[in-house]
Amino acid sequence: MSDIRHDSKAPTRTRTMPAGTRIDAHRHDEHQIVYAGSGVLAVTTEHGTWFAPGTRALWVPAGAVHAHRAHGHLDLHSMGLPADDNPLGLDTPTVLVVGPLLRELILAYTRDPEDRGPERARLLAVLRDQLRASPQQPLRLPTATDPRLSAVCALVHEHPDDPRTLAALGAATGTGERTLSRLFRAEFGMTYPQWRTQSRLYHALRMLAEGLPVTTVAHRCGWSTPSAFIEVFRRSFGYTPGTHRRRG
Repeated sequence: MSDIRHDSKAPTRTRTMPAGTRIDAHRHDEHQIVYAGSGVLAVTTEHGTWFAPGTRALWVPAGAVHAHRAHGHLDLHSMGLPADDNPLGLDTPTVLVVGPLLRELILAYTRDPEDRGPERARLLAVLRDQLRASPQQPLRLPTATDPRLSAVCALVHEHPDDPRTLAALGAATGTGERTLSRLFRAEFGMTYPQWRTQSRLYHALRMLAEGLPVTTVAHRCGWSTPSAFIEVFRRSFGYTPGTHRRRG
């Protein structure tokens, strides 16, 4: 753990990150909320990767070792809260839905980190209330610990358009379908189709942030038609892939 950077405070600030920028593994003594005004933010820990487009924020609890990666040009807004101030009561990284009011509160609060006036303190109080009311969303790709499960996940990550069934993937990696199905539920708490959808959405967000057309993304991520992709994307994020491209 000696190579893990330790920052006593999670910085409250606004910064830009060019596409592909990485921030290596580090940890804070404070809780951190990170929001991408444009692009897609991915936060990775030893337990998996959480990803957030512009309508989502990421809660990173104090002490959690994590790394960041920018997909597309990222306008990153981050703020810290003391370890004893946990309005969400969460001790694991979590994706939060960001509505219009919470978005404006985050942007306003991170605009001038040096401001210590009473207005900013009131702003923080409202922001904390909105955080508590913000729905959580499982936009996460968990990391497999069982090597049999890890082998299947690696195949799908490498080729998100792979149409093979779990039985066919098991045959390719030497593990039975029933065993893999059990492992998906035991380790990830979801079925293989549910996990595959999460994986495809992650790749879709990344490709859209890189400027690829919606039809191209749909096919490269394994959807049978662009309309099927658009419907899954809209149900997951609340807006269409075309809107996401324009936001990024």
